[in-house]
Amino acid sequence: MTLEEAPGLEVDPLLADPATRIIVCCGAGGVGKTTTAAALGVRAAERGRKVVVLTIDPARRLAQSMGIDQLDNVPRRVDGIKGGGELHAMMLDMKRTFDEIVEGHAEPARAAAILGNPFYQSLSAGFAGTQEYMAMEKLGQLRAREEWDLIVVDTPPSRSALDFLDAPKRLGSFLDGKFIRMLMAPAKVGGRAGMKFLNVGMSMMTGTLGKLLGGQLLRDVQTFVAAMDTMFGGFRTRADATYRLLQAPGTAFLVVAAPERDALREAAYFVERLAAERMPLAGLVLNRVHSSGAVRLSAERALAAAENLEEGRIVDQGAGKTGVRGPEATSPEPEAPETPAASTDIAAGVTTATSPAVAELTAGLLRLHAERMQVLAREQRTRDRFTALHPEVAVTEVPALPGDVHDLAGLRAIGDLLAEGHR
Repeated sequence: MTLEEAPGLEVDPLLADPATRIIVCCGAGGVGKTTTAAALGVRAAERGRKVVVLTIDPARRLAQSMGIDQLDNVPRRVDGIKGGGELHAMMLDMKRTFDEIVEGHAEPARAAAILGNPFYQSLSAGFAGTQEYMAMEKLGQLRAREEWDLIVVDTPPSRSALDFLDAPKRLGSFLDGKFIRMLMAPAKVGGRAGMKFLNVGMSMMTGTLGKLLGGQLLRDVQTFVAAMDTMFGGFRTRADATYRLLQAPGTAFLVVAAPERDALREAAYFVERLAAERMPLAGLVLNRVHSSGAVRLSAERALAAAENLEEGRIVDQGAGKTGVRGPEATSPEPEAPETPAASTDIAAGVTTATSPAVAELTAGLLRLHAERMQVLAREQRTRDRFTALHPEVAVTEVPALPGDVHDLAGLRAIGDLLAEGHR
């Protein structure tokens, strides 16, 4: 099955449907998720919906494209939106979101102890998977407020798209795991018995861990675990609640990928995972797709024409017109105007009047065209492999643009391309 035979992704009906409350843009890093999320947010807002875009992109490109000096953990309204809707944008502050969880689920004294704990500070700032977990926490918070018609989520720029779905489970497993429970055991026993247990029952373990981690770090971990005891179940509960939210009918996943082998392989894994988890997939956004206005001129013919020009088999570098010798070379006949078919004529071996400099330039352009056609062929093969594996996935294409998107006008243009679905 080829891409042309795959169902088309209809973006505007998805954005306009009031039942659609959450759109999650996911995919491998560097495929244009942030731009896609922002463009969807702008398009939905300008069609009357109240939208918030949650980005987890550390490059802050979203803030620049929306004309906001800085995004943070609080939704900020975007000016310049046309139509009757509203657009707000925010950037996930991973540590601040973790702090908010602690402050919201622990009494003030215990919250202060947790926030000041060195191990907690390291965990909240950089533990593997924390960013993805906090993205889901923030999504849950936004949805619970019932303030937005539509929430668009730009998932973290992870090496693997699956990190977004796996992180809550990993972090929950860590906080509920045997290692943490073992460290928590002395605090649960309490009093002298607890101290005796710590000094006798755990002496071997703490001694070994103290050598591996350092005594002070181990004490910080134990203090953190004791303070967090009542919150461990909450992490698992909220992760499960957010998972159910992602499975709900009002959620739509858009997998974003570039027409490259690794990116589409990642997209295929994610499509399969969403199906296994019974999460609603809206379709695939194939971003930065290359095209050409001269597809009839193949790479092979372009290269052959370039070689002919470079070897002088077409261009006569002597006096007079190319391919014309003798007295006729000086006759003042008017030259035929250049036409768009000139490159095709060259490839076919038609001789035209030119100079060595122009011949060199033309050969270079022909070689560039050949490279572009080879890229197009490679992208087409890669896309067709994906659609052959997943013929049910709706697809829309966004052509590669000559420059970066840096303002609302650019985001509108991307939104137009998403809705038009160039195929």
